[in-house]
Amino acid sequence: MTRTLHYLTHPQVRIDPAVPVPRWGLSDVGRARVEAFVASGWCAGIDRILSSDEAKAVETAELIAAAEGVLIEVDGFMHENDRSATGFLPPAEFETVADQFFARPEESVRGWERAVDAQARIVAAVERALALPHGRRILMVGHGAVGTLLACHIAGRPIDRAHDQPAGGGHVFTADWTARRLVHPWVPMERVVDVEPAVAGLA
Repeated sequence: MTRTLHYLTHPQVRIDPAVPVPRWGLSDVGRARVEAFVASGWCAGIDRILSSDEAKAVETAELIAAAEGVLIEVDGFMHENDRSATGFLPPAEFETVADQFFARPEESVRGWERAVDAQARIVAAVERALALPHGRRILMVGHGAVGTLLACHIAGRPIDRAHDQPAGGGHVFTADWTARRLVHPWVPMERVVDVEPAVAGLA
């Protein structure tokens, strides 16, 4: 039995420097993107949904789960790389530190969780969840950095930001979990139905 893992990153969030980043929710734009994604029909046939415990991921997962009648399994180990040492950073500064995070994976950049540690954590969490036999078409809702680290692991590639999702979030990569093979890299949620119509049951 082939098991398919789709990894979806939450889309745009409501940024509030006064609120801890893990508690940020979706912005109006982000929520509208998820609702349009659900309406596309691509999620039909998803029979298991995993989610990080961060608010933006749970909110994304809830919108999909409600439409598909699937329960959400929330896992606190599937969170984004730990950036609590710096907290909120202005966008330009954040991008600089994120570049360093990927470029120096065995170092803690400004106190952030090391990329190698974040990768080991997310891989272990997914392995643990998918050791359970239920679910053939599984959607995992999470975050860009750890999602990229997971994709690099599945593809057997070194950690490199060249494999990161484009800006804005709301991207999907798909893996054949049975074969531990990357089917396709990041694709915007608006385009994934064109890349995977057969998986979506829309061909």
